[in-house]
Amino acid sequence: MNVLREIWERATTTQAAPPDAVVLGAMAVALVCLAVPVLWHLTRHVLTIVHEGAHGLTAVLTGRRLSGIRLHSDTSGLTLSVGKPRGPGMFATAFAGYVGPAILGLGAAWLLSRGYAVGLLWLLVLALALLLVQIRNWYGLWSVLASGAVLVGVTWWGSPEQQSAFAYLVTWFLLLGAPRAVLELQSSRRRSRGATSDADILARLTRVPGIVWVGVFLVVCLGALSLGATWLAGEFFR
Repeated sequence: MNVLREIWERATTTQAAPPDAVVLGAMAVALVCLAVPVLWHLTRHVLTIVHEGAHGLTAVLTGRRLSGIRLHSDTSGLTLSVGKPRGPGMFATAFAGYVGPAILGLGAAWLLSRGYAVGLLWLLVLALALLLVQIRNWYGLWSVLASGAVLVGVTWWGSPEQQSAFAYLVTWFLLLGAPRAVLELQSSRRRSRGATSDADILARLTRVPGIVWVGVFLVVCLGALSLGATWLAGEFFR
């Protein structure tokens, strides 16, 4: 109980805003992760975890039964849910994946703008713990556990400065990585026939072309990035 009380006190205590150099430095590191192929392949798994988690959460919230989530070493993933093959629940579940990292990044930016860097990190730990029980393959289990271990390590043993810097890094990565993932989606769709991406599922559900849904994903992600960047470093983006 003492541990839980300490976690609660840390999570609900606000921290001072970090220096501008930390905020912009975290953004720069996130951009390097996106630009360097080896780093992108490694860190892309973070977006996959959030992507599949968004599918799963939306499925549950819309009344579908979540059957499990798989995460693969090639950074792809699969979320299985049981319910009507058409209708609002299926639509929302399919739509949530690619916008999930952007929405999470936007929420994270809002929390950081109010000083809850440690609270954000503990919320992410809790989200990973809830996701863990739905993982149905060994690589997915390892991926979530490794991500959780990093988060717990920084949140429990890191200094306030390290915690704040890491929270900003994760937030920038989500906001900046979400649009890139959408662009990769369209590139993949061009290379393959009979695509089964989220955009193509939405196309079959609505009879609106998949490219339109890719555009919608991109608009949502860029909108979240624009607003989130204003909250994180407003004076540099006005």
